[in-house]
Amino acid sequence: MQNFKLDRGIARLALLQRIELSGTFLKKLRKIFGRYIFSAFVSKYLINPNEISKNYFNLMKKEFSLIDKYIKHNNKILSIGSGIGGLEILIHKKFNNHITFIEKNYISKKVRYGWDIKNKEAYNSLKLLEKFLINNGFESKMFNLFDFDNDKLPQEKFDIIISLYSLDYHYNFNLYKDYLDKVMKSESILIIDTIRPDFFKTIFKKVEVIKQDIDTVHKSKRIICKNQ
Repeated sequence: MQNFKLDRGIARLALLQRIELSGTFLKKLRKIFGRYIFSAFVSKYLINPNEISKNYFNLMKKEFSLIDKYIKHNNKILSIGSGIGGLEILIHKKFNNHITFIEKNYISKKVRYGWDIKNKEAYNSLKLLEKFLINNGFESKMFNLFDFDNDKLPQEKFDIIISLYSLDYHYNFNLYKDYLDKVMKSESILIIDTIRPDFFKTIFKKVEVIKQDIDTVHKSKRIICKNQ
């Protein structure tokens, strides 16, 4: 697999979720016109889907390389806030795992990035997520999609829970804490990005930092949380 297949609509969604996928030109336009014009107009009409696809694939390969060693073939995986699901496609292609997705299902008019306890923004579409997964070889029987706001969330136990740049980065961890207590086993692994890793040392027995973004405004850290 050399690249992802994505159309203009999915490319736009990927860009709203990950501003680092844009080139220098788009970043300048976002700075000049502001976030609202960028999300409402620039992201619709002035993007290059092929460039975004290439950038997104390369980014997901790097993300995958960081967590590859923590995943096994028989793991049941829960992904919270995956975006369009590129990382999960790479996981499925190597390990053939079934993956459950929990997502918001609306696109906000104004893009906001970074951690904020009052943040209500979301940039996702379950319809486009499903389309992207299937277009890139993910059989529909191998994944489930849940709308966080409208569906009854799955209550089964998961081995791996992944939430990159979402849980405790874009959304407050407390929104999910009680739910995670229900679906994690003692040997389960939680992989998230956070600006406050020490907080998780009060919840989990083991917290390992595997990545640190020192050049970003929020200086987040990717952590592996375990109770064994």
